[in-house]
Amino acid sequence: MSAGAQPVRHLVFMGVSGSGKSTAAQAVNERLGWAFAEGDDFHPQANIDKMAAGRPLNDEDRWPWLESLAAWTREHDRAGRSTIVACSALRRAYRDILRTGGEHTYFVHLHGDKGLMLQRMGSREHFMPPSLLESQLDTLEPLQPDESGMVADIADPPELIAGQVLLRLGLA
Repeated sequence: MSAGAQPVRHLVFMGVSGSGKSTAAQAVNERLGWAFAEGDDFHPQANIDKMAAGRPLNDEDRWPWLESLAAWTREHDRAGRSTIVACSALRRAYRDILRTGGEHTYFVHLHGDKGLMLQRMGSREHFMPPSLLESQLDTLEPLQPDESGMVADIADPPELIAGQVLLRLGLA
């Protein structure tokens, strides 16, 4: 890497359904133009069918999905391309898998009011029904002090969240 060059970075926008992960990630991506992955697109059909039927995923459902996202990131990392991923990454063990995609993986945890999340979930077309929000909140493990990342308030506009992320990373 030449003097002053930025390292390859990987941003993971995480949180429960309805937290605005995809919207905030896209707001950052509009400014950076990095490779972008929507985590939902990596779910096998069996996972989508299970969630659409109102049944929460278990770890056995999630491991292959997370591994495929990490593999996608790893491919970009090896090619020297930075990435942005929108993915629930609810537990530390899940984030540990995602971190295997690249050394400079940074998590942006979208967190906030449950009522706002339910409102968002009820106003969109998505396979994840609002009835599964509680199971996601029960599974969620907040970022720990030794994990590289930040928390952003879901009530903030996506453009403000994007600005906060870019400032935190020195990319503004």
